[in-house]
Amino acid sequence: MKPASHAGVPRPSHGPWLPLVVIVLAQLQMAINISALPVSLGPISEDLDAPATATATALLLYSLFVAAFVMLGAKIGKLAGERLVFQAGVVVHGGAMALMATSTDAGTMNTAQAIAGLAASAIVPTLVVLIAANYHGRQQETALGVLAGIPAVASAITFVIAGFLATALSWRYSYWLVVLLAVVVLILSYRLTPIPRQRGITIDVVGVALSAAAIALILFGFNNLQTWGPLVAEEAAPFSVLGVSPAPLLILLGIVLGQAFFAWSKRRIAVDEQPLLAMEVLDSDEEKSAVIAFLVAGSLGLAVGFLIPLYVQIVQDRTPMFSAVAILPYAGAVALAGVISVRLYGRLSPRRLGVASFILIAIGLVVVAFTVGNDWGTVAVILGLLLVGIGEGTLLTLLFNVLVSASPKRLAGDVGALRGVANNVSNAIGAAFASVIAVGLLGMLLASAFARSELPPELETTALFDQVDFVTNHELSSVLGATSATPEQVERAVAINEDARLRALQASFLIVAGISLLSIFPAARLPRYAPGELSAEDIVREATL
Repeated sequence: MKPASHAGVPRPSHGPWLPLVVIVLAQLQMAINISALPVSLGPISEDLDAPATATATALLLYSLFVAAFVMLGAKIGKLAGERLVFQAGVVVHGGAMALMATSTDAGTMNTAQAIAGLAASAIVPTLVVLIAANYHGRQQETALGVLAGIPAVASAITFVIAGFLATALSWRYSYWLVVLLAVVVLILSYRLTPIPRQRGITIDVVGVALSAAAIALILFGFNNLQTWGPLVAEEAAPFSVLGVSPAPLLILLGIVLGQAFFAWSKRRIAVDEQPLLAMEVLDSDEEKSAVIAFLVAGSLGLAVGFLIPLYVQIVQDRTPMFSAVAILPYAGAVALAGVISVRLYGRLSPRRLGVASFILIAIGLVVVAFTVGNDWGTVAVILGLLLVGIGEGTLLTLLFNVLVSASPKRLAGDVGALRGVANNVSNAIGAAFASVIAVGLLGMLLASAFARSELPPELETTALFDQVDFVTNHELSSVLGATSATPEQVERAVAINEDARLRALQASFLIVAGISLLSIFPAARLPRYAPGELSAEDIVREATL
């Protein structure tokens, strides 16, 4: 798809790539926030006196607010003009990052991320529209490709910068850096081509309520599966229904509301009213499969991005800088593959490229699972991460291009909103899934090991902190040392915990690998034609425009 230009909009007189630089910097502003959270996991947990999984909750809140309100953001952009909304979003996001940098507890951090998510929900839909207003032809295609690949590039850069700052200075400096970046983006944004307001735009309030509630319930329920119980309600659950945990019930209710949103949207179309999201962006099986594959690919990436810092900083008790170095092969491969993989589009169909990428991710994760140990820097582990990164980078760029090319030209904003929903829902699910699986496996392994160890029950209760979570050997030794256990018993308990952490990590990688293999099925329904070719459906669609 080549998004429609806006009639009457003057062509920019500035350098041809300056608008793209501004858009890329705005994308970088949002991406640094997301990437800095897992990289700074250890220092944030210590500084804010919060559990290691607290950053996953903050990331969930950010992604939830983006996904829940990004379609509304697209409508507001059309009403007020995308450049104005872009500028307002950049300012609010920068303010949220200042609040994040001054956070004193997990509650303030969560508030900052929620505000940042609202701001990003306004920014994300404008990016594709701003590219459409500033570029045409080959330049527009190139700009869209850069937009698709910049999150991966930003991730690779952030892992190093945030890791260094968290180790040498403080994790807070990463967020002050984002504040500074927001100021730069705001100043440069006045060089973007102004986009006039669109007349006749109405906001579907019922659609906003249904979509936001559906997304919030699904993500909130999923994130609390471990705490409240995946099926049977745990003691921490706020309530239960006949002994059933509220977490799966919230997920089920969210799915029902999601179906209600689509039914409501079709009803509005039938009476010639505007839906919140144009249904044309999801009117074919190929487009639906691309969205599903996009959700899975994004979730896999965030799961890996969460598990690696968790292992390096908590299991190995290393610095955030070491964590950044450890994850760099993966992040670098994602960024490089996202840029280079476009060369394969003329040789392989999206279907073949998508299936091959999911298989490559699964192979890489299996390699990592069977080779990871106390020495992270082995050649096999690095090779496995490279394979995962190549597959991930190829998928993210490929699927974005499929979504863009499959929709009519006039729906640039709606495609941007759909991408924002899919990207941020996958981010939240990926981090939450990794946290739930890793902690759940850790709890089972610890309980089983302690049951066979004949150690005093007091040690088991203390080692689990009454609620299973990942802790370093030093933290565990300090807590157990305050009990009546002998030094030998403390040493044995620490060894049990260390072994359980490693095995939980390995099993988590294998589970993620299995999900990647299952994703072959939606990937097999991607377009089978090479980019540049049109399917019969596309020919009919173009003829009617």
